[in-house]
Amino acid sequence: MFTNFKGSHLIEAYHRKKKADRTSDSKLLGKTIKMAIAIIVSLGLWLVPTEFFGIEGLTIIEQRVIAIFAFATLMWVLEAIPAWNTSLIVVVLLLFTCSDSSIWFMREGIPAETLGQAIKYKSIMHCFADPIIMLFIGGFILAIAATKSGLDSVLARVMLKPFGTKSENVLLGFLMVTAIFSMFLSNTATAAMMLTFLTPVLKALPADGKGKIALALAIPIAANLGGMGTIIGTPPNAIAVKYLNDPEGLNLNIGFGQWMAFMTPYMLVLLFIAWRLLVRMFPFKQKTIVLNIEGEAKKDWRSIAVYVTFAVTVLLWMTDKFTGVNSNVVAMLPVGVFCAIGVITRKDLEQINWSVLWMVAGGFALGVALNETGLAKHLIETIPFNTWSPVLMIIGSGLLCYAMANFISHTATAALLVPILAVAGMSMRDTLAPVGGVSTLLIGVAIGSSLAMILPISTPPNALAHATGMIEQKDMVKTGIIVGIIGLILGYSMLIAIGSFGLL
Repeated sequence: MFTNFKGSHLIEAYHRKKKADRTSDSKLLGKTIKMAIAIIVSLGLWLVPTEFFGIEGLTIIEQRVIAIFAFATLMWVLEAIPAWNTSLIVVVLLLFTCSDSSIWFMREGIPAETLGQAIKYKSIMHCFADPIIMLFIGGFILAIAATKSGLDSVLARVMLKPFGTKSENVLLGFLMVTAIFSMFLSNTATAAMMLTFLTPVLKALPADGKGKIALALAIPIAANLGGMGTIIGTPPNAIAVKYLNDPEGLNLNIGFGQWMAFMTPYMLVLLFIAWRLLVRMFPFKQKTIVLNIEGEAKKDWRSIAVYVTFAVTVLLWMTDKFTGVNSNVVAMLPVGVFCAIGVITRKDLEQINWSVLWMVAGGFALGVALNETGLAKHLIETIPFNTWSPVLMIIGSGLLCYAMANFISHTATAALLVPILAVAGMSMRDTLAPVGGVSTLLIGVAIGSSLAMILPISTPPNALAHATGMIEQKDMVKTGIIVGIIGLILGYSMLIAIGSFGLL
């Protein structure tokens, strides 16, 4: 997908570096040891007697799910292989060992009551075509079409123009425009594109000035924060909404527009705080900045169709509660229109970021396994979630998520924590009500993931910005921690308030 965007060379260089790091001789031994640890621990959990877990009524299939969940956790945390590879392995393991179409020796000769409830293989495979996955595909198609038509450059130029030439205002402009793009485009693609627009500016600023640090940091901060604004902005949002809207689970029916109604204002407040923080920490020596963003919007009929379809799609997403058209269904509109009129070609479809979709699908498969095997029910019965302090549960889960997401994939963090917290939330509905309900618990994970940006390895936008050479890691750590702490406090305060008043 990224080859369609301005700044794609930055992303390609980033991925080449990651691949070189993974395959270097110095790293291979470490990766092998990490993989061995994950396999040994998982096999141990697989082979011990079911009584070892202390869960009454635990079946063999449920024990296998525990082992596979442990494997996923260790592989995602240790990053022995790319996160999406782990997701695919998890799906294959569930299909061949825990489904109703598993290998014969995994189910034959074992009493039904001991074996337990198998997962429907169709349920696992449906994770690859979940409506949320279709929502992401629609977002990717919109992004590709916007780039091919020149809409992205025009929007960037038009949206930055009102901020003038005063250096501090230009900084605010880059924060705002990057965040808006990240609401609908990939955070990584947005960061690469905006860094491309920013590169000439960075070169023109005084070498001894701190303003260039502020501008370079603004891109990853805004890309990470902007992703919170919509359901498709970043995968953790979609994972949280998947469980919140599950008809057989929480069934909260949160719409695209409803999500934007509370998350976009929250995002804008954080952007303003980040702006003032950057201005104070890294003051500009040069008082004015002149931007020159090249690129024109195409005016052929296909490009005009892109502009209209883009506007209609976003409008339908924002008004899904009023129109009655589900946001997942709306996502198919640009797919159908752009493919039908030839804006999106076969080669464009090949460029879709499938690894992200597979990563999300793997997380969904773990959730399916927890529920269909009955393991979720057994966990609720065994662990007294409803006796836990709701405040401690919420604060603890938020801090755990934030800590994990700074060191491993944000998507992997959400894929691990959301299914477990959904199980806990179901048993704590009444207990959690005074602090905003289960939505506070699950959306808090999405917020915590997006706020995790203290290191170059925390997110691809951070890595891309760090590669400019303008930012020292200590600067990223300082700003990341401050924005993260403020964001968590404001985010949970907002969720508790709107949840307590029944607005969510």
